[in-house]
Amino acid sequence: MHIFFYDKTFEGLLTAVFDAYSRRTFPDRLLRVGEPAPLFADTTYTVVTDTPRAERVRLGLMRKLPAEATTLILRAWLSEQPTVDELLFRYIRKALDAPESIATNFADPDVLEVRNLALKVSREAHKLKQFVRFSKTADGLYVAPIRPVYNALPLAVPHFTNRFADQPWVIYDLRRRYGYHYDLQTTREVTLADDTTLRSRLDPDLLAADEQRFQDLWRTYFRSLTIRERLNPRKQRQDMPVRFWPHLTEMQPEGL
Repeated sequence: MHIFFYDKTFEGLLTAVFDAYSRRTFPDRLLRVGEPAPLFADTTYTVVTDTPRAERVRLGLMRKLPAEATTLILRAWLSEQPTVDELLFRYIRKALDAPESIATNFADPDVLEVRNLALKVSREAHKLKQFVRFSKTADGLYVAPIRPVYNALPLAVPHFTNRFADQPWVIYDLRRRYGYHYDLQTTREVTLADDTTLRSRLDPDLLAADEQRFQDLWRTYFRSLTIRERLNPRKQRQDMPVRFWPHLTEMQPEGL
């Protein structure tokens, strides 16, 4: 059994592919640096992430695959599923070795799985565009906490940068402890060692003077559109997943 250790970044994965071809040794397992190696491992190798080598693999994929297929690879990576790196390693190796594009060879289980994971991440990004709700703090910053299943925020950020270009905002992924801040000029990634301060800024007493009134108006509008005789909770949960409800203004009691 051949084991590669790497830093569990996407660039590190591409570097691992480059090194595997250079060494003519392909890993059976990909583990994070510092993880214990399985018993009876034949060889181990530690990948040092290298941008030029990763870029050569990326360019090689662009020559072998259509643009939409290379996009699927990145979106599947954002799924953060267990062993997704090993799945993508196999996919990339097949793509580089095949005489023709494997992009639509869905009879191959790896090709199908990469496509399915990418679709799940894309759907999560679409849900973020629908269900992110900003709250205006006393200093004029619009804050939106989220907790998506997949790491889909990078795919949704361009939408918010274009749609809300006239206001400063932060969208923060509480699950992964990072987010994006837009300062009316640029959007940049931010990481907080402790998100307690961010959470505290959403306390009703620290919101802008008119924010609570706007939230109450939005809840009133939302409920005024409800036709109680046609309530369908199951359909509502299907269209508006419950995992988003804690951060949806319209799903909170009035006056909170």
